[in-house]
Amino acid sequence: MIERMFEAAAPPRRAASPGSPGAARSGPPGWPPRVPPPEVAGWQLAAVAWLLDQCPADYRLYAAWRRHPIVLAWLTLRHLEGQLATMRLAYRGLRVDLAEQVSADALTDVLEVLAREGARLVEVRRSASLVLEAMEGKVFVPRL
Repeated sequence: MIERMFEAAAPPRRAASPGSPGAARSGPPGWPPRVPPPEVAGWQLAAVAWLLDQCPADYRLYAAWRRHPIVLAWLTLRHLEGQLATMRLAYRGLRVDLAEQVSADALTDVLEVLAREGARLVEVRRSASLVLEAMEGKVFVPRL
């Protein structure tokens, strides 16, 4: 149960209707907003910048990530999964590990922040997964 605790916290996003102005630019549901969809020429350049934003800042020092975007997407997804696992561990252990050092109000505040961050990470992980799938050649077909 704790492994899925953040999954339901993110509100569902409404996808653009087929034929609407936002439909052609938005990509599949969950696609990163700043990245053009895979059918747009040059989308991988924006995807690399977005992926690097999800990783530690030092990742920008390595040109290999820009030369091999599929590897960056794969690594970013692993990095996000690690962050999500850490958020779950922190949420699960905070009251036990710090109950004597932190006030009840502070614990409540921090648990709320952990829940919000966990929900954000679930959403970003979904986006990174879609980017990786697109780099692997998956074609996203709109559903009606």
